[in-house]
Amino acid sequence: MTTGSAAGGTSMRRRMLLLSVGMTTLVVLAFAVPLTLLLRQAALNDAMDKARLRAENVAYYVGDRYHTDAEIQAYIDSVGSDGPGRISVKFTDGRTVGDPPPGGVTEPKPVPTGIDDKSEDGDHDGPPKVSDASFRSVGGGKAAEVDVDTKAGPASVCLFLTGGELYDGLVSRLAILAAGSVLVLLLSILGAELVSRRLARPLEETARTAERLAKGDTEARAPTSGPAEVAKVGAALNGLADRIDEVIAVEREAVADLSHQLRTPLTALRLQVEALPDRDRAEELNTQVNSLERTLTAVIKAARRPQREGRVPRCDAVEVTRRRAAFWEPLFEDQGRELILDLPTPPAEVRSSAEDLAAALDALVENVVAHTPDGTPARIILTREQVGAGTGVRIVVADEGPGIPLGAGERGRSDRGSTGLGLDIARRCAEAAGGRLTIHPNLPTGSSIHLTLAAPGS
Repeated sequence: MTTGSAAGGTSMRRRMLLLSVGMTTLVVLAFAVPLTLLLRQAALNDAMDKARLRAENVAYYVGDRYHTDAEIQAYIDSVGSDGPGRISVKFTDGRTVGDPPPGGVTEPKPVPTGIDDKSEDGDHDGPPKVSDASFRSVGGGKAAEVDVDTKAGPASVCLFLTGGELYDGLVSRLAILAAGSVLVLLLSILGAELVSRRLARPLEETARTAERLAKGDTEARAPTSGPAEVAKVGAALNGLADRIDEVIAVEREAVADLSHQLRTPLTALRLQVEALPDRDRAEELNTQVNSLERTLTAVIKAARRPQREGRVPRCDAVEVTRRRAAFWEPLFEDQGRELILDLPTPPAEVRSSAEDLAAALDALVENVVAHTPDGTPARIILTREQVGAGTGVRIVVADEGPGIPLGAGERGRSDRGSTGLGLDIARRCAEAAGGRLTIHPNLPTGSSIHLTLAAPGS
C-alpha cells in the first residue's frame, strides 16, 4: 500500500470516527443533561421524604405521653444516628430541646383536629394528632416542621438538612450515569471503527488498484466486496482495466501485423537488389535492406514483448549487470582495462525488462570504451536505495577518463563525435522504470553515470 492511499484511507476512517463520536456525544448529552436534573430532583425529594418521616416519628414520640426533656433529648440522639440532619423540639412555653436550625424553630401551632379527644384520665385517646409536614428554606438548607398535640400543649418538631445533606447520594448516582455515558461512547467508538474499516478497506484497495493501473500494471483488479456503492466502483474500475488491456493488446497485434505485412515488399526488394548487374551497388543496397529488416524484427519483438514478460516487466538487476559485465570483459582485457564489479549478493528486482536494462548497461559501458583511453579502469556499483515512495536500485558506471561534457545526456547531442543516442537509451530505460539518469563529475578526473530504477510495485 502506498503512502498516499494509506494516508487517504486513514483520513477517511478518522473523519467517519469523529462524525460517529460527535453524533453519539450529542445523543448522550441530550439524555444525560435531563437525567442529571431528574436525579438531582429525585435526590432532593428522597431526602425531604426521609426528613418528613423522621420528624413525624419524633412528633409521635413527643405527643404519645408526657416525657421529660432528658427523655426527649435521648430519643432525638437515637433517631439522629439513623440519618443526617439536626432535630429539635420547641414547646409552647418557649423551651427548646435538641439542636435547632439557624434562626430557630417556628412557634408551634395547635393541631386543628383531635385536640379535645381525651379519655377520663386526661390521656389522649389513640395516637397523638400530628399535622402535615411543612418545608421552608433556611441557612442554605431545608427545614421539615411538624406540629404535634401534647399533654402540655402544641409542640413543633423540626428536622434541618444542610445543602450537602439534601443531595446526599447524588454523587454516586451521577457517577453511575457518567460511567454509562462513557460506556456508550466507547461502544460507539468501537462500532464506528468496525464500520469505518469495513467501508474504508475496499476503498483503500480500490485506490491502490487505480495507482497500479496508473503505473502501467493492467493486471491489477479492485475488490468487488463490501458495501454496494463501493463494490460498484470496484467493478467499474475493473471494467476500465479490462478495456485498457484489450486496447493495448489490439494495438500491439496491429503493430506486429503491420510489420509482418511489410516483409512481403521487403522480400521483393531484396530479390530486385540481388538481380542488379552492378555487384558493388547491389552489395551496398543489400546492406541497407538488411538494416531495414533488422529494424522490422526489432519492432515485432518490441510489440510482442509484453506477451512474454507480462504487462509490468521486471528483472533481477544484479544478474543482468553480472551478465553484461561478463560480455564486456574480453574487450576490457584486450584494451588493458580493469572492470571492477561491486554487486550485492541477494537479488534486486527492478521495474524493467532484462532486455531493456541490458541495452542501457551496454550503452553506458560502450560510452566508457569509446570515450576513454585504453587502460582506463571502470567500475560498476549496484546499491539499494529509496526511489520515490518505495525502494529501488542505483547502478553507477564510473570511469577515470576525461569526463562527460554538459548536456551529453540529451538525445542526439554529443561533443565527442558520437550520435548521442547511447545515454538517451539509458535515460529512457530509467524513466520507464520509474527512475532517472544523472551524470556526475568525478574529481579530479573522470565521471560517473547514475542509473536509478524503481522496484516493481513502487
